[in-house]
Amino acid sequence: MTPIRGNFAGILVITLNYFIQSSASYNPHRKLQYLLEPPVQVEVAGRRGDNVTLPCILRIKPNHYKIKWTKLDPEHLGQQNIIMISNANAFKPYGPVGRRASLLRAHTMDASLLLSHLELGDDGRYQCELINGIEDENIVITLRIEGVVFPYQSQHGRYKFNFHEAELACAEQDGMLASYSQLYRAWTEGLDWCNAGWIHDGTVHYPIVHPRPVCGGNLPAGIRSYGPKNKNHDRFDAFCFTSQIPGSVFYITGSFSYDQAVYACKRQGSALALVGQLYAAWRFQKYDQCNGGWLKDGSVRFPIVSPRKRCGGVPEAGVRTFGFPSKTTHLYGAYCYR
Repeated sequence: MTPIRGNFAGILVITLNYFIQSSASYNPHRKLQYLLEPPVQVEVAGRRGDNVTLPCILRIKPNHYKIKWTKLDPEHLGQQNIIMISNANAFKPYGPVGRRASLLRAHTMDASLLLSHLELGDDGRYQCELINGIEDENIVITLRIEGVVFPYQSQHGRYKFNFHEAELACAEQDGMLASYSQLYRAWTEGLDWCNAGWIHDGTVHYPIVHPRPVCGGNLPAGIRSYGPKNKNHDRFDAFCFTSQIPGSVFYITGSFSYDQAVYACKRQGSALALVGQLYAAWRFQKYDQCNGGWLKDGSVRFPIVSPRKRCGGVPEAGVRTFGFPSKTTHLYGAYCYR
């Protein structure tokens, strides 16, 4: 990890006391007449590919009403946020999320939303709104996609991505730019990284668990922030987010150049794994392999679940990296995805 250098006067340290965000935006003191109060737990969790139910139950049925489900995405406001509008007899889906959505209708008072084949971008807050003239009511449920955040750097070196290039780099590695809440959760789980990177909202941060002079001086542990930056001109690394994968990652032992590693995977009916696929295998399949291997982007990495001295010597679990060595003169095994 390369230390960040420069003027830290403007760095904002965000700690546990700074970021405590409620999953629901409704007024808890307002008594709902038609909808049941949300349960104590208003967060639903699922992994990519899962089906989940976002609960919304009527306690009283008005004579004439509609239910509108909306994703509360602060970056895209308007009709494109609508997922579904329904009445007692039928529903109409909207947009790409609507194509994967339906009403659960477990009973006559059930307006819960069933989302199928979860995608990474489904993470966020959803509003169930009962429309009944001037007595409209709503509840808000948070959907959290379970996954893993990984820092990603260009093969050309540190701080080479503008925002749009960072978005593309994450997508090419089977991920997307992480949200702040995803980065925050990763920090609480031990992510400690001394290079600043873009996240989904166009701001730049880096998470520090163990403060040290080369990573912001004596500032306390937390998520250090540069705030919003110019998406076209400013350049940093990226924090990517991915979730479980439908296939599996496996290792082929050998001393391969990059091209030989590509061929070795192809002979097994597979392809070199993406960085996000290796991280997902490490997180969700507890994949542990103490050998460096080529990945599709030309980097060499290996996943460690049970840290030991001969496997990098770092006491924390994680995916270790050798960076981007020469594809012709350096020889490693291969991590394949099938």
